[in-house]
Amino acid sequence: MGRGIGSRGQVGTEDLRRPMVARTGMPSVTGEVAVQRTGMETSSELAGQEPGKRRRRSIIAYAPFLQNRKAVFGVSILAIFALLAILAPWIAPFDPTDRVGAKFVSPNSEFWFGTDGSGKDVFSQTLWGARPSLMIGAMVGLVTTLVGVTVGLGSAYFGGRFDDIMQLLTNVFLIVPGIPLLVVLSGFIGRGGSGWFHEVFSIGSGPFFVLVLSITGWAWGARVMRSQALSLREKDFIAASEISGERSIRIIFREILPNMASIVAGNFIGATIYALGAQATLEYLALGNPGNVTWGTNLYWASVGGALIQNAWWTVVPSGLGIALVAFSLAMVNSAVDEVTNPRLRASRDIKQGLRRLAGSTSSGRATPVLQQRPVSSTPSAAPAGD
Repeated sequence: MGRGIGSRGQVGTEDLRRPMVARTGMPSVTGEVAVQRTGMETSSELAGQEPGKRRRRSIIAYAPFLQNRKAVFGVSILAIFALLAILAPWIAPFDPTDRVGAKFVSPNSEFWFGTDGSGKDVFSQTLWGARPSLMIGAMVGLVTTLVGVTVGLGSAYFGGRFDDIMQLLTNVFLIVPGIPLLVVLSGFIGRGGSGWFHEVFSIGSGPFFVLVLSITGWAWGARVMRSQALSLREKDFIAASEISGERSIRIIFREILPNMASIVAGNFIGATIYALGAQATLEYLALGNPGNVTWGTNLYWASVGGALIQNAWWTVVPSGLGIALVAFSLAMVNSAVDEVTNPRLRASRDIKQGLRRLAGSTSSGRATPVLQQRPVSSTPSAAPAGD
């Protein structure tokens, strides 16, 4: 292809390497858009403006998300829990594994959240338990998202035998009940094997939960990714990229994947919520390491110690409320991402805001009254009786 397009515009070789996600116009066979430039502009001047434009575009892209109330609320709760988890060694008044008081002491000035059935400080256990729980949840969300993106996009783009095999594997993991599969995998991975594998993936460790929960949690995300990628696979810019000779890997990760950013973010958030609940469930069922301090093991020891029989609600509420609040904040962030990126939801929100402004302006007393003139009758009046 020649460099010149028309008499006024030129497309350099560096422009051909740009992704086609944010382009507009009619693509040529190379997948590039004819950029109209004036004679005074040069490629060096445009290159000098590129970083500034990218920064402004990134700020503008994140502005709607930061203005969303759900996003601000959810991120604020997550930031508080993350800060408490990071500062646990300095905030926690006691070691979470030490017996510092009598059994089942109710909350007071010395023990803010009381003590459990072993005399351990519940407040310290809650702070220290947030660290592994949040870390494992984030790692499981990341691993399952990566696996789901790889399987879903590869299956949708390549199709054929590879798609059949991946869909068969995905259907198997979707059909098998989650909790029984978790129990079986926990017993097999945690207590079986020897050597380095047994040391790294020992039962109750962080890698153990990441491996088990990732094996059982990737299938749903892969199915959603495949469905969306199939619709993008038929777009014109994908066909233009294939005609231009671009590699399949580049088309998948540079052309298709950026158009699925909101779905990828939603899958990560959903997988993180799943990991928080599944980890706590396994540890509550004694399929973790009771010696570790996590929100799940706190609930396990509260159950074993008979906290509910003793009416010691303070041993159960902090860890359970922590899981619920983190999951709720993640769900709020997920809803905000959907509202910002979904055109239908965004249009509905803009219409509601416009109606509120209109209602406020009419109720403020500034509306100008309009008098409607009564129409004049066109029928002739009756003649006097004496005529």
